[in-house]
Order: sequence, then C-alpha cells, then structure tokens
Amino acid sequence: MAAGSKFRRILLKVSGEALMGDEPYGIDSETVDRIAGDIAEVSRQGIGICLVVGGGNIFRGISGAAAGMERASADYVGMLATVMNALTLQHALEKNNVQTRVLSAIPMATVCEPYVRRRALRHMDKGRLLIFAAGTGNPFFTTDSAAALRAAEMGCDALFKGTNVDGVYSADPKKDSSAKLHDRLSYLDVLARDLKVMDAAAISLARENNIPIVVFSIRKKGGLSSVVQGDGAFTIIGEQE
Repeated sequence: MAAGSKFRRILLKVSGEALMGDEPYGIDSETVDRIAGDIAEVSRQGIGICLVVGGGNIFRGISGAAAGMERASADYVGMLATVMNALTLQHALEKNNVQTRVLSAIPMATVCEPYVRRRALRHMDKGRLLIFAAGTGNPFFTTDSAAALRAAEMGCDALFKGTNVDGVYSADPKKDSSAKLHDRLSYLDVLARDLKVMDAAAISLARENNIPIVVFSIRKKGGLSSVVQGDGAFTIIGEQE
C-alpha cells in the first residue's frame, strides 16, 4: 500500500465520454495520454489498479435502441465499442511502462484475453494493470454495473468513478451557481433520491459488498493521484457513519 493512501487495490471506472476530451465524438489522443499518465502515476505508488471502460464516445446501446435498433443487439455493439477504448488505453498505458492486460467479457482471443476471474487475479498479483472490456458480456447491463461487479470480484477497496465534475452536487453546478458539493452520501441517499451517479444495480451491488464509491473529476491532471491520497474535491458514497 502506498504511503499516505488507505487503498491497496482500486477499480477505476472511465466513461467513454471522458476519452473524447473536448471533441464531440470518438477518441482524443491527448486526453487519453493524460488519463493514462495519471493512472500510471498511481500505479507506480504501489496501488493495484483495474479499469472498466465505457463506450459512449463511440456507441451507446440505449441510444441505439431509442433509434429503433433492437436493445440487445444495440448493447452488443456498445460492448464492442468498449473493447476499442480498452485497447487504446492499453497502448497509452504501455507507453508509460505499465504492464497492462485487456480482458474482455466477450471472447475475442485475437486482440485480447477472455475474462476469467482466477486469471485476472493472478495478473493483479503479478503487478499488472487490468482493463475489463465488454461490460458484463450481457445486454441490459451497463458498464457501471460491470464496474461494481469487477470491483467485488477483484477484492477492491473502492470503486473510483471518474466524471466531468468534482463529485456529486446538490444541483447541476453548470446551471446553478449555488449548488453544493456533497462530501459524503450513503448508498440509500443515492437510491432514494435517484441521483444519477451510477445506475441502481451498480449502487446496490456496491452496497451489498460494502465497496465505497469515490466520485471525482477525471478531467484534472493529477486528479486521480490526489483523490487516492485523500486530497482535492470528491464525494464518497458508502455506509452511514
């Protein structure tokens, strides 16, 4: 465990939208390199890291369904988009000399490893960073749910949700200048108030396994390292103290 950090192993959820930077679509290479650099910095502190990456910058299943595509098929297309993002992040991390493996819930042995829990745990024990792609491998489940599931399977101390804002606010800070940042919320607060932090299945799974969720801004350089050390702005979702 890194000095000053209470975390031994974390899971970082990176949305597909975070990889767009300021672009309207796709992958912004400078943004990917910055995020990879931040992740590499935390990895060098001796903290085990695994990632779940979304695909909303390329294709979002629920949007495809809304456009008339059958939902399950749309979700599978979205899962393939996450593999593209995962391979892009892997390249960027390996440029930072971080040994990285992509494990996909949909087997595609030509480009990455299939997800097998015991194999994933062995990789982590050897100090490798893991990127979990293709969600849970099942339609109708989001990558938020996949993040909570993999965090439980990997025995992570916390689930970090990288967003475009500093945490969970009382209102949309872009629309309401008086919005207040919550330092801490309970799982039940998020569920009862229908706060759009993660979907209800992900929150419930984290609650059942007592995995705190740390919501922070991934847009700030060095933000992940600061939050892991307990500095900066963020919101913790967990059991009531």
